[in-house]
Amino acid sequence: MAVLSEAVRAKLERPLFWQLATINADGWPNVKPVWVGLEGDRILVNTGKGWTRHANVLRDPRVTLAIAEPDNPYERVEIRGVVGEIVEGRRGFDHLDSLAQRYLGLERYPWLREGEVRIILVIEPRLVIHHLDDADPSTLPVA
Repeated sequence: MAVLSEAVRAKLERPLFWQLATINADGWPNVKPVWVGLEGDRILVNTGKGWTRHANVLRDPRVTLAIAEPDNPYERVEIRGVVGEIVEGRRGFDHLDSLAQRYLGLERYPWLREGEVRIILVIEPRLVIHHLDDADPSTLPVA
C-alpha cells in the first residue's frame, strides 16, 4: 500500500470534491464526484449499496481518485488503488453523517432516500501522483 504524503493527506482532509473512476462491465470508465474520508492511509468513499460504483468494484476493485486543486488547477493529485474492503451496516450511515458535517456543516445527511442502504468503499492506495506545474502558465504551449 502506498503511503500518503502530508500534502496529499491535507487535500483529502479538506471538503473537496474528488472524482472517483470505476470500471463499468463494458470496460468503459465511470467517473463521479465524491466526498472522501481518511482512515490511516486508506481512503473512505461512501455510496449506496447496489449503485453502479458498488457493482463496478465488486466486479473489478481497481479505482482511481483524482482532483485538480481548486486554488491552482495546475496542481493535481491522482490516487490509484483497490477497494480492499466494503463496510456495511450502521457504520455506513454514521460515516455519511460525518461527511455531511464536514462538507455541508449539517449534523445529518439530508438527502437519504427511503430504504437506501449506505456502504463504505475502503480504498487502499497503490500509486499516488502529486504533480504541480509551477512554471508560469503563460509559457505553456497553446493548442
